[in-house]
Amino acid sequence: MSTEQFRGLGVAMVTPFNQDKEIDYDATEKLIEHLVTGGVDFLVVMGTTGESATLTDKEKRSLIKFVIKKNDGRLPIMLGIGGNDTNHIIEQIDDFDFDGIDAILSVTPYYNKPTQKGLELHFKAIAAQSELPIVLYNVPGRTGVNMTAETTLKLAHEVPNIIGIKEASGNLNQMSYILRDRPDNFLVLSGDDGLTLPQMSMGADGVISVVGNALPKRFSEMVKLAQQHNFVEASKIHLELIEIIDSLFVEGNPGGVKAALSILGIVDNNLRLPLAPISESAFYKLSLLLQNQQ
Repeated sequence: MSTEQFRGLGVAMVTPFNQDKEIDYDATEKLIEHLVTGGVDFLVVMGTTGESATLTDKEKRSLIKFVIKKNDGRLPIMLGIGGNDTNHIIEQIDDFDFDGIDAILSVTPYYNKPTQKGLELHFKAIAAQSELPIVLYNVPGRTGVNMTAETTLKLAHEVPNIIGIKEASGNLNQMSYILRDRPDNFLVLSGDDGLTLPQMSMGADGVISVVGNALPKRFSEMVKLAQQHNFVEASKIHLELIEIIDSLFVEGNPGGVKAALSILGIVDNNLRLPLAPISESAFYKLSLLLQNQQ
């Protein structure tokens, strides 16, 4: 399976809400246009940044249908489908209409803390049920379990429709082993905005980004420079953006990036409980940092 369409900058889209905490479809359309014109390479819908844990099944179907319609085939779309009940994920895959979707992003099961063997069998079961290619998502800081390089590589070599991984462990050694021993065309994407440049310098194919929601043009420039192995110019943008990136995560994601999007006039600063907007002090600092980006 070709992985070309998922190289470069993918953005884990936020889900805009109005004051009543319902999905704001006008703001969603505005965000899509912001990303498309900003040079993003692909969209990721209903990931963690999209507050997918707080969306009902009906809302998820409505949102993805809307994104597909407004995207109108301009960018590839990756859909987040994951959880800690393997059978439930398989049922979702069986019941979902994937017309307009190009791949699935599936996070390692959270809370259960499965063994490496459990992770291997979990993803093999999902892949066996899916007609779409699957990108693994390893984010131990959220899930409580780290999928080792050995497990990732075993899946990469043994399961044809597992085409890549979003690696967000923050462990450069772990990513190094995956990059060294991966099969041809197995996609390795950064899951950490602040580590994107060093990881791409080692051979990573791109990033699924949070900051790309707010600053797609600038972050896309950095990613494209890195793809061209122009790390001198790419590092200038990395250093320019690093404090903004850190500020987006100081009180959690997507609270920071939704605040940034509200400062930029794209999305209102509304989240669903248990998430809450960032503090006034964090908001003020982010406002100052973003002044030079407008």
